[in-house]
Amino acid sequence: MQVLQAYAKVLSGLISHRMQTPEADLVINVPIDMDQEDPFLQFIKAHSLTTYEQLLLFMALIPHLQPDYFDTEIQKYLPGKGDFPQIGGTRSKQSRGFLPTGETALFLLGGNDWGTRIEIQQIFWPDHFFSRSKVLWLEEMPGGEPTMSGRLLLSQDHINIFTHGKPVPPHFSSSFPAKPVTTELTWDDLVISNDLRAQIDELISWVNLNAKLMNRWDMEKRLRKGYRALFYGPPGTGKTFTAGLLGKYTGKDVYKIDLSMIVSKYIGETEKNLELLFSRAEDKGWILFFDEADALFGKRTNVRDAHDKYANQEVSYLLQRIEDYNGLIILATNMKNNIDDAFIRRFNAILKFTFPDANERALIWRRTFPSKSTFIGGDIPDMVKRYELAGGSILNVVHYACLKAIEKHTDDKEELEIYVNDVLDGIKREFVKEGKPF
Repeated sequence: MQVLQAYAKVLSGLISHRMQTPEADLVINVPIDMDQEDPFLQFIKAHSLTTYEQLLLFMALIPHLQPDYFDTEIQKYLPGKGDFPQIGGTRSKQSRGFLPTGETALFLLGGNDWGTRIEIQQIFWPDHFFSRSKVLWLEEMPGGEPTMSGRLLLSQDHINIFTHGKPVPPHFSSSFPAKPVTTELTWDDLVISNDLRAQIDELISWVNLNAKLMNRWDMEKRLRKGYRALFYGPPGTGKTFTAGLLGKYTGKDVYKIDLSMIVSKYIGETEKNLELLFSRAEDKGWILFFDEADALFGKRTNVRDAHDKYANQEVSYLLQRIEDYNGLIILATNMKNNIDDAFIRRFNAILKFTFPDANERALIWRRTFPSKSTFIGGDIPDMVKRYELAGGSILNVVHYACLKAIEKHTDDKEELEIYVNDVLDGIKREFVKEGKPF
């Protein structure tokens, strides 16, 4: 915190100078040892930020550390409770403190020097590092109002990095409608074909090696950003499980998108929700997992009315946005044919999760039961492998049979006794749910 306190003193001196002599020239000096171990300084050094860029970052950060900072500093130079329009600023319904705007930055850094003010404005242009990397930007103003009247907005991830030294995992909310996908299981617990396993290994290679390919061999200009994969196949065949394992073994966070909070009946809202999601995920290395993706990435239709027109616009927006995302995106669906053809062409990999055959089902049964269990009535995994169930349904049956076994369990027995009749009852329940004859 010593570094941030040092910047607070620099900004205090800057406010003092401008409030008293806004016309005077000013040489801004930041007397800070740049070799200190501090996340704010590390970010500055990593991106070779200028003095103006450093102070802009700090102006956006300080209200999150000390909400009354600007009020306290400004009121020192105003008689009573006067106003000073030149310094800009605004307040919100939730925050009673002074919130700096682009006008605040122009006045404090440039005073009345138009040349410097124009230089500061260019820092907020779309091609600047701050904007491209979603670090710092101006709040969008209604049409016709001065652009620089918008608040200075700093990304929540960078607020956390500068104050806590690390990004804080996002909370599930309307601005980030996604939940982490994790698993305690291993690749050995995933029963799939060798061909599918080879395709999954290709995904792992991309996650682990693509950054080296782009940076060391200068392929960034030739190859598209990110990687897009489609997982398709019947329910319960391991699509979500595989996504969780990919995250576990590559060290990447996997977030499953809640499409019910993304898709909106109101025109333009779906795109806005998606943009918030992608902006938050950009440059984090997160794996975004869209389950039941045909709800969002479905086929475009012939335009019969305004609803069809805007639905097709959503798909067009998605096409562009998934290509711009520089991480791994996984779309999962039960029906590949429901995905728009334009998306199919853009996938780097299409992985088919097939229904397990009898031998694979026996292996799933065997690996799913508790390690300390005994089968009563025969070799249950071999006996029930003929019943056509996917891995997810087998897990439900095992859960049911184990609970029944615990009801009968006595403390003098170390192993859990699994009865074949309980397993068959569980299978029957699954068949009824799926509308299949038992």
